Amino acid sequence: MYPARLQALIDALRALPGVGRKSAQRMAFQLLEHDRQAARTLAQSLEAALESLRRCVDCRMFSDADRCPICRSQRRDRSVMCVVESPADLVAVEQGAEYSGLYFVLHGRLSPLDGVGPEEVGLPRLAERLAEDSLQEVIIATGSTVEGEATAHYVGELARAAGVSVTRIAQGVPMGGELEYVDAGTLSHAFRGRQTL
Repeated sequence: MYPARLQALIDALRALPGVGRKSAQRMAFQLLEHDRQAARTLAQSLEAALESLRRCVDCRMFSDADRCPICRSQRRDRSVMCVVESPADLVAVEQGAEYSGLYFVLHGRLSPLDGVGPEEVGLPRLAERLAEDSLQEVIIATGSTVEGEATAHYVGELARAAGVSVTRIAQGVPMGGELEYVDAGTLSHAFRGRQTL
């Protein structure tokens, strides 16, 4: 129905998370019909990012140098490390939490059924980092999915084997949330993680 290059553009846009056939089609038409300069800028930015960005050798966040700005900073608390599943999780912690330590980005979570094992999420590199003398605590900030919990357990075992204290972020009722709207699993986590006032 479409010229081959238009179909290729639509297919490429569908690779983005949450973008289906109709959304990809609308994006392609918008870029081609109304905003060709934005399309060129997008293509150039994507090409430049692919050419220059790589993973930080320490935390595995995207960086344009061997070490990212967080790992290079002398202002960070080098005794604590937060382990997150994705770069987006790192950004969320940076923007929303009062945290000034180091990070380790897994770029996924353990999922043996999908062929994602320790190597694929960088756990050998994490084990090397845990062996460093300066780390005293690892904060595990993986999701509460089955895979996230399995990943948290594995990371916890690595940290304990290295003699590093392990904590897990609290999970439960969101600020401003009403109990009647909270699902049973979240409520169960909240009760298990309750604290003394």
